Amino acid sequence: MVGRKLIANVTLSIDGFSAGPGGDMSWLVEHSVHDQMTTYFAGVWSGADTVLLGRNNYEGFHGFWPSVAADPNGAGRAHDMAVWLDRVEKVVFSTTLTDAPWQNSRVVKEDLEGEVRQLKALPGRDIIVLSSASVIRALLKADLVDELRVHLTPAILGEGLRFFGDGIPASAWVLDGANTMATGSVSLTYRRSR
Repeated sequence: MVGRKLIANVTLSIDGFSAGPGGDMSWLVEHSVHDQMTTYFAGVWSGADTVLLGRNNYEGFHGFWPSVAADPNGAGRAHDMAVWLDRVEKVVFSTTLTDAPWQNSRVVKEDLEGEVRQLKALPGRDIIVLSSASVIRALLKADLVDELRVHLTPAILGEGLRFFGDGIPASAWVLDGANTMATGSVSLTYRRSR
């Protein structure tokens, strides 16, 4: 493979939603904070030096992670991830944000595909999209995702933000790993079949 690898990371309910009604994310908290999951996810984010986010996730992450990183008593994987998130390059795709005050952040208002192609061509480590459904869907449409990590949680939401929908072209993927977590969630790693 030439260039940097782009990893799309998303957590889904059994029925394919990445958020519940009104953006509710409470259904995934138990799974995402479990020690087994944080250990697994540390193996994913530690290999990346650039994070791609949509506006909603950027605002949610910025409202939470910097205080975790700044905690003088912080320890463990959550603190490690918070420090990493503080330090890495964060590219925020938004047509409404005018600035991104979190350190090492910048806003890109247009040409998501062109920006990501440029990032992939630059030297560096992996690029990861953290659960930003609109960004991941756009990158799947542009055939720019090299690895798809799907964390399937044992919840049926019935409605909300459906992750996969019309408009994503057909593509082939190879299962590259599967982990069953103690909470009942399953983490699946797929790599693009070229």
